[in-house]
Amino acid sequence: MADFQVLGESGDWIVVDKPAPLIVHPANGKVEPSLLGGVEILLAFEMENGAALSIITRLDRETSGVVLIAKHRGAARELCRIFERREAKKVYRAIVHGWPEAEAWRCEAPICRAGDVGESDIWLRQTVHPSGRECVTRFEVERRFERAEGRFALVRCFPESGRMHQIRVHLAHRGHPIVGDKIYSGDGSDYLAWTRTGWTPELEARLLLPRHALHAARLAVPWAGAEVAWESPLAGDLQAFVDGGVVSAGAAG
Repeated sequence: MADFQVLGESGDWIVVDKPAPLIVHPANGKVEPSLLGGVEILLAFEMENGAALSIITRLDRETSGVVLIAKHRGAARELCRIFERREAKKVYRAIVHGWPEAEAWRCEAPICRAGDVGESDIWLRQTVHPSGRECVTRFEVERRFERAEGRFALVRCFPESGRMHQIRVHLAHRGHPIVGDKIYSGDGSDYLAWTRTGWTPELEARLLLPRHALHAARLAVPWAGAEVAWESPLAGDLQAFVDGGVVSAGAAG
């Protein structure tokens, strides 16, 4: 069974803390544990009595943290409307290379699929481009630290839109790619190498972590006349990376 923790539950939804690299939904016919499959087993009685699960906040395989799942179609429709109206509040935490110059900033760079505006060997890769769709993310430096490999920062990310990979693209665009990001740490060659060979010592030396250091830390939505919120502490592997560093005397927070 897939490994995850339940953060909250009602008759309308269930919220779980997803570890990496657990996939949210089965894909490409590959048989492997998935978050959806694990929740279906957990809610077997409700599934037998008409529940229809719908994942509202889909996270990439390598992103850990809070995932919201509707239990029936009515809840799914209402939750989707909440996100479309941008009434949901999302907070992510990311470990990035380097020390951002500002303690807080806002990125409004539009993004689109890289292959739509140029050549790209990675179909999923997104890029900043004037012809892209509107995209907004706010950032705040939470902590600056140093390790033998260099300078790093723990950053809080507040996406105001919901574009694919927007936090990863905006941070890379700023010059501070997320640690372990195979697609956006460089030109994508590390991702292509990983698909061919799997994880290798050479990739570890360059990427430092076997998955990108992005964590869905908090989600809040208006529901039944009040705001409900769920939080997930920074995943253990990411916390260990931060704890292994020396905090800068000028660190924020």
